[in-house]
Amino acid sequence: MPTSKNPSTPIDLITSPFVRFARMEAAGGIILLAGTLLALAWANSPWQHSYHDLLETPVAVGVGNFVVTENRHEWINDGLMSLFFFLVGLEIKREILVGELSSFRRAIFPFVAALGGMIVPAAIYVVVTRHSGMERGWAVPISTDIAFALGLLTFLGRRVPLSLKVFVAALAIVDDIFAVGVIALFYTSTIHYKSLAIGITCIAASALANVLGVRKPVVYAAIGIVAWVAVLNSGVHATIAGILLAFTIPARSYLEKAEFLSESRSLLDKLESADPNSFEEHSIIHTLEEDLELVQSPLHRIEQRLQPWISFLVVPLFALANAGVDVRANLKGAFVHPLYWGVLLGLVFGKPIGIFLFSFVAVKVRLAAELENVNWMQILGASCLCGIGFTMSLFVSTLAFDDETILSISKMGILIASLISGIAGTVLLVRFVSQPARAMENSLGK
Repeated sequence: MPTSKNPSTPIDLITSPFVRFARMEAAGGIILLAGTLLALAWANSPWQHSYHDLLETPVAVGVGNFVVTENRHEWINDGLMSLFFFLVGLEIKREILVGELSSFRRAIFPFVAALGGMIVPAAIYVVVTRHSGMERGWAVPISTDIAFALGLLTFLGRRVPLSLKVFVAALAIVDDIFAVGVIALFYTSTIHYKSLAIGITCIAASALANVLGVRKPVVYAAIGIVAWVAVLNSGVHATIAGILLAFTIPARSYLEKAEFLSESRSLLDKLESADPNSFEEHSIIHTLEEDLELVQSPLHRIEQRLQPWISFLVVPLFALANAGVDVRANLKGAFVHPLYWGVLLGLVFGKPIGIFLFSFVAVKVRLAAELENVNWMQILGASCLCGIGFTMSLFVSTLAFDDETILSISKMGILIASLISGIAGTVLLVRFVSQPARAMENSLGK
């Protein structure tokens, strides 16, 4: 029977509970929720002024004449969120190459579902907010927060079919592709073409580095920083640079698997006969480390190293900086404002209706194959979870609205809609998670 390794040093004993927590699939969602609750509590406390003062304090970063000055809120939304979108880009590229989006048959089901999850919420929002002057926010309810959605699915445990989790993850990835396109096309105002040309040149240089076989992440990081500053100054949102740069990261391994196995076996044989702590032993170990790095693609290595920072720092900081809505000041006005209802109804009803309806039609017309071991009520429950817009919806809100009062109303709609969607999706999945696959088939005429 396998036994777990006990902490062997005092520092291992102290840190092991935190390491175990970080390895939980839902840990990122827990930290994100904590950041959200902290922001709400702080913004509605007697110390709310310190919350806003902290975020509005300017911070200058740079060397010599090359200095970028933004307040902390802007650094989080423009800077750290570029890293978030960079990771999203890496995930999209991986899924397209080897994942759920790597073939038409595998991609069509989540693609159609995500398309419905974009069209229907946007349509509901436009109908509710027509003639109100709030039409610019039509993209607020079209996105899914993958951390919260997958976090709740994880909390339900093994009772949730793996195929349903994969479906939600793939849908959220496609969702992100749509959202990035919307941001680039509809939320870019004045464009400074000189800066944009510099940014495009940097992205082209990164792609060339890929073609030439450059594998050092530091090279891509250096190019990426210049590209980010250029795109930021161009008027196009800087997060677009993160997405585009991600697609230039090499996805191929430099060392083939067979070659790696052959060389590793040879090195391990030499290591076994080498004298302890000798130069030869350390040289062999160093060569093994280099081979381990070469057999991994840069895309995989960067994604693995970046993921914890995004999950446990970037996204929670974004929530802390953007979820701080003064509920007391905006509650009464929000309930009678078309913006609030457009966002709420778009997320709570538009997302599940769009995802479920488009998925069902795609299966019935044989455009897509239905999921294995998943019934339609489970898909409806997962569709409700996709109404948790949160991170992306908050981000689009900051692009769509400049007025603080309007922005606060939009955020309240997002927060309340995400709460309702989370509860509704969880209740449906708990109720139908163990039901036989025919639970709804008869009623739908299967």
